[in-house]
Order: sequence, then structure tokens, then C-alpha cells
Amino acid sequence: MAKEIILAENAGFCFGVKRAVETAIKTEEENDAKVYTLGPLIHNNDVVSFLKNKGITPIEMNDNIKNGDIIIIRSHGVPFDTIKALNEKEATIVDATCPFVSLIHKKVKKYYEQGYAILVVGDSSHPEVIGINGWCDNNAIISKDGSDIVTLSSKICVVSQTTEKQENWQKVLSVVTKQCKEIIAFNTICSATEKRQKSAFEISKSVDVMFVIGSKSSSNTNKLFEICKDNCESTFLIENSDEIPVWITKNQNIKIGITAGASTPDWIIKEAINKMSEENTIEYSEQLTYMEKFDKRIKVGEIVKGEIISINEKEAFLNIGYKAEGLLPIQEVTFQNDIKLSDILSIGEIVETKIISIRNEDGYVVLSRIEIKREEGRKYIKEAFEENKTVDVLIKEEVKGGVVGNYNGIRIFIPASHLELAHVDNLKNYVGKTYPVNIIEYSEGKRNSRIVGSRRNLLKAAQDEIESKTWEKLEKDIVVDGEVKRLTDFGAFVDVDGVDGLLHVSELSWGRVNKPSDVIKIGEKLKVKIIDIDKENKKLSLSIKALSEDPWANVDERYPVNNIVLGKVVRFADFGAFIELEPGIDALVHISEISHKRINKPSDELIIGQQVKAKILDVNKEAKKIGLSIKAVE
Repeated sequence: MAKEIILAENAGFCFGVKRAVETAIKTEEENDAKVYTLGPLIHNNDVVSFLKNKGITPIEMNDNIKNGDIIIIRSHGVPFDTIKALNEKEATIVDATCPFVSLIHKKVKKYYEQGYAILVVGDSSHPEVIGINGWCDNNAIISKDGSDIVTLSSKICVVSQTTEKQENWQKVLSVVTKQCKEIIAFNTICSATEKRQKSAFEISKSVDVMFVIGSKSSSNTNKLFEICKDNCESTFLIENSDEIPVWITKNQNIKIGITAGASTPDWIIKEAINKMSEENTIEYSEQLTYMEKFDKRIKVGEIVKGEIISINEKEAFLNIGYKAEGLLPIQEVTFQNDIKLSDILSIGEIVETKIISIRNEDGYVVLSRIEIKREEGRKYIKEAFEENKTVDVLIKEEVKGGVVGNYNGIRIFIPASHLELAHVDNLKNYVGKTYPVNIIEYSEGKRNSRIVGSRRNLLKAAQDEIESKTWEKLEKDIVVDGEVKRLTDFGAFVDVDGVDGLLHVSELSWGRVNKPSDVIKIGEKLKVKIIDIDKENKKLSLSIKALSEDPWANVDERYPVNNIVLGKVVRFADFGAFIELEPGIDALVHISEISHKRINKPSDELIIGQQVKAKILDVNKEAKKIGLSIKAVE
């Protein structure tokens, strides 16, 4: 078997450590004053020596820090009192605290001030934990695995050292959940730490020898050693290639695994690999070159990709390969108001953003996804205008003369006359809804752009298509469903599957109808019969009365001559009065048959609506006439 060397994924510099080193180098290059790090910047002697050679020296609080000295806060972070003390010494502070650790500080301070007890899962002597404790007046309960916890407050906030093992976090939580009623727990173990530990765990199960490269004073390196040692008895913790046993370099039949702590630079790892493989052709100065040339320039409007390293409901923090992290607020991600950012994005996700501020008041680069969407939206709208494509627009507000819509952050005005084919009375009904529109006007200016949308052509096209299909299936004498759309003096217009048909007043009933509103109302759904159709000129005549039998069809059978009948006076003429026997059957009482005495006009003896008895004198079915006599009954 030939020698095989396996390097774990995610080995070496983590984001926070890399950022701290970059910040230190950049600070030294841009300032003439003396630059110090408050304690060793990271737990790696080689990197500390490298920084010393560049004039960046570790210093402690009890050393003589002078006014104007530049003090770099290391990646582990420091207590709040330390920041306060440095300010009192009037030193210039450069904060290189890992963003993950900074977020822990903010959470601890917030919930401590709200009355929560603070519990930190981690090593009480580790500088990161000491720093975290300093943000709650050094009153935190600190536990490695929960075994030393005796009594807890009923109201507690739990956080973790970023380099702690997941199993210790779970052990502490199991104790807390049994004792406390109100618990807020933030698993602040760094995702890079978790990935590094998982990768080391898998590799250490399959190798003959495992090397963990890093400082013996580094917490995360020691945890990697513990994890690997449980799987591989031959696990070694070394700081650099000088500590590799000679027998490793000479043994050609061995499978070697390698991982490295978060403070171990690439060149240390490559030196170790070279020595183990006795292949000295690999260039291992890549990290040094990177550290010398890391000064990345950015500008407003630049498109950058970044990995999400932290996220909450309202904002995400991204590693964009710059000395400062990128801040992505929720309002720069979505137009929705009732959504959490953590529901849209996730830690580890790579997202493309546009820079809208190089530095905000907190020192972050402010990013936007909305601005990318806006630019994409503007391009699509222009293309839609040129190629007559549709755009789905969310209506945001009512304005004078129409409504304003939004498409990916682009403002589109839609006139009221272009919202529907008919007049619109209430524009508020459209707010909050999404509609497809055509872009009928598009003009760009340096200060203002004018974009106008319309639904009319789309609605007309849809209506024409529906009408076309309807005309194909409509035939004379069939019965169809319709809806009354509008009324006139001469009848009603009824919608039949998108086609307007005329229901003349004379076709509403067999009886006399004075005006359509006496019989039907707008919006009423009814069945109608097609009594005439002209597809070429698109004319449709409808009838309700055609749905029932003509009451004159067998009138002679239902109203035999010489019988007495009851009816209602419905109208007068000079020559007599008309009596309604039933809807559609009006009979005439001649003025001479109203009374035995002489009268000048029918209204002398009768009133409209009066119920009268009369004798049937004659019936003419063909002429649709019936003669009555009231006086014959008296």
C-alpha cells in the first residue's frame, strides 16, 4: 500500500480568524502610529511571529498603553469594561472580533438587561468566554457540559462558546430544560467549527494516523484533537511541521489524516503535508501572498457574492472577502412585510448582492438583493415594452387618475381608464392585488422615468376570445344562462358567456311591462331563450316570455263565453277600461258596459287596481281580444 494523505475539508483559517489577520495587516499599512493587538491576535505562534515582523506587537491592558496607540481587539473579543478602559486611555480601537462572537455579545447584553440569567456553554478560562462574560457584568454561569450546574434561575438565556462541541451544548441544555421555566437558547457554535469537527470525525475513523495541526493553547484545536483521539489512537497534536515524527516521513505504507484548527494558516498545513510526503515541490507561500495582497477594493454599485455567516429575522451578515462583513437587511431582500429573513435565506448559502453603502455607522458594507432585482426588472420591463410582453404588477396605492403598481421595485402607473374595459368607480379595490399588464409607455431619464401600464388590451383580447367561443356555440331557440348587466327604457342587456344580448321590454313577460326595472334588476341571473341571432353582425335577441306558453293559445277553453270572471283594472282608454284576467290576458270593458247609468269616462266608476266581476261577452283567440260587461253582473 502506498502512502495516502487525506486533508479534511474546512481545515485551517476560519472566516473570523482570516478577517482578524487581514484587519491587523491593513491597519498597520494605513497608519503611522504604533499598532498593537490586545493579547495574541489568534492562537497560532507562527502567525503571531509573522505579525511581529510586520510591526504588529501583542500588548496587555496593564502595559503602558498611550494616547493615540492603535489597539486591535482580537478575534475572541473582549469584555465591555475593556473597551471602556481603552477609551479612557484615549487609544484608537480597531475591532477585529469575529462577527459570530460580536453577535453573542449583543444577545448576552440584551437579555441580561431584560432580567435573564446568562449561561455560557464553554471553557471559563478561554478568552472568548471571558469576553462574553464581560457583557453581563461578569455574572454569567459558565459550564462545560452541565455536570457542575447546581441551581439555575427560572428565567435564563443560554449561549455557547463558538468552538464548543455540539454534544456539550446538548448536555447543558438537557440540564437547563429540567430546571428552568423560561428558556431562550441560542446555539452559537460557529457553523465552520461544526463542519470542521464533523469532517475531522469522519476522516479519523478511516486512517492509521491522524494529525491535528494548531496551537496547543487553541480551544478549537484541542477539541479537534479530542474528537480524533476517540476514533484513532494514533492522533498527534502538532503546531507545525517540525513536530512531525521522523518515522512518518519514512513510512510509505500508511494512511494519514490531517485537520487543522481555525487559527492555522494554509502555509503551515502545506509545510506539514510536504514533509510527510517528502514532496517539496508544492508552493506553500500561498497564504503569505494572500495576506500581503488581501487589500480588496470595493465600490458602490458593484455586484459581489458572499456566504451567509449569520442570520436573524431582520438581517443577514455575509463574508464577501473584504475587511468588513456585508450587512443584508430584510428590506433589501423582499418587498413583503410579514416574513422573516430566516425563512428566505439560510446560513452557508451563497447569495449575489449589490453594494449600496461601503460603510454604515456600524462599519458594515450594506448590501442589497432588491437593487439587483430592480435592475433585472427594469431590463424586463423595457423588453416587455419593445416586444409587447406582459408584466405582473402588484398594485401598491391609489393616486389621482389611477393606481401605482410595483414590479421588482420599479414604479408603474396604470390610468383608471386602463384598468377595466368599463368605468371603474372604486380604485381602492385594486390595492394589494397583482395583475398582468402591457407596458404602453416607457421613457428613462437621469432623474425620473415614466412607465405606464394597461390592462385594456389584455382584457379586450380575453373578452374577444370568450366571445368568439360563445358565438360558435350559440343557436336560435336554445335556452341559455345570462346575467343582467344594464337596464334601459326599451329593455335590458344580458351577458351570455361574454356576449351581450338584448332582452326587449316586450319579451320580459306576456303581460304588460311599463319599465324593465319593474321585473328584473342588475346582477340578476336568469334563463333566457334565444329568439333571434345574427352572428355576422353579432346581434343576439333574447326572451323570457318565450320560456312559457302563450296564454292566448287556449284562451277560449279557459274563458268560456257567458261566464262570470274576476279581474283587476289595469288601465283606461277613452272608449273603456282594460281588465287583467291573468298575466298576458287583458280584456276590454267598453264604456257602455261599465254601468247602467251614463258615464263620461271609465274613471267615473272605476279605479286602477280595483277588483271587479264581469261577464264574458265574446272571445277572439286569433285577434287576442276578450269583451266583458260589468253592468251585466249587476
